Amino acid sequence: MNSQPGRRVVVTGATGNVGTSVVEALAADPDVDAVVGLARRRPRWSPPRTTWVTADVEKDSDRTMTGHFEGASAVVHLAWAFQPTHDPLATWRTNVLGTLRVLRAVAEAGVPALVYASSVGAYSPGPKDRGVDESWPTHGWPEAAYCREKAYIERVLDGFEPRHPGVRVVRMRTAFMFKETSASEQRRIFAGRFVPGPLANPALIPLVPDMEGLRFQALHTDDAAEAYRLAVLGDARGAFNLAADPPLGARELSDLLDARVVRLPRRAARAAVATGWRLHAVPSSPYLFDAFLRLPLMDCSRARTELGWEPRRSGQEALRELLRGMREGAGMETAPMHGAKAS
Repeated sequence: MNSQPGRRVVVTGATGNVGTSVVEALAADPDVDAVVGLARRRPRWSPPRTTWVTADVEKDSDRTMTGHFEGASAVVHLAWAFQPTHDPLATWRTNVLGTLRVLRAVAEAGVPALVYASSVGAYSPGPKDRGVDESWPTHGWPEAAYCREKAYIERVLDGFEPRHPGVRVVRMRTAFMFKETSASEQRRIFAGRFVPGPLANPALIPLVPDMEGLRFQALHTDDAAEAYRLAVLGDARGAFNLAADPPLGARELSDLLDARVVRLPRRAARAAVATGWRLHAVPSSPYLFDAFLRLPLMDCSRARTELGWEPRRSGQEALRELLRGMREGAGMETAPMHGAKAS
């Protein structure tokens, strides 16, 4: 893989879980002259060689977005809204219409490279006993807005690439990403604001449900950011699966939490999630629960071979960090990542 000077890299959604790690990785690389972080709310966090620009992919005009991208050697598009799950039109406007605006601006500004944050959630249901490569269908789980929107953007990119052959497009299909400082953000996204961090204490979780489909992959966010850095500075294009070994299931979660495994019918678990969601007690929808249990495991050979990427931490280590961060109220000085002990 041939490396080229990174010059100026623009990152949308730069203040969230993935964005903060990507900005840190790029800012630390001597081949990157400057990083421009786009976010709706300007953070107090000040990494080296990074300039913050207040921007909103949903509301800014095409001309404004194009101006942000002019002179960039690459755009890393991470901006994505997970909530409100009860209002799919709201997330569609940010995630789909906002991404369309980003793509138009990339083309208009003549940016030579786009690295886009896709997800395992874009994949159609698949096997849990082996990994699928990047040729697996990306039709998502249509009832879950997150999966539906990720799959839709995959189709958009299928049309964008042949119309703009001068743009090198990379799609990062990542597993679930965790790090200690993302704990407060991820607790709010998936569990809700009313679930206190101390409840993540393993001593308070005596049981782990064992149900059909509970087998998934995880990845430390900093390891994902390293893959993004390699993609920005190299010449790779196309889709890349990113996950750490080994996959996690009830047994691995039991070891992590020092909890007992209890067999639980999937229907009963889904009913509990659906009730909490209908009562607005938890933000995660039963449709996302359905998708989670059907996601395939991913084969990451291509990222290792073509990007030269290798995760440094296991998925279990990443999840252990997240739980520690929840107990301690970890966070960062950005609006999405703010925690009780943000640093």
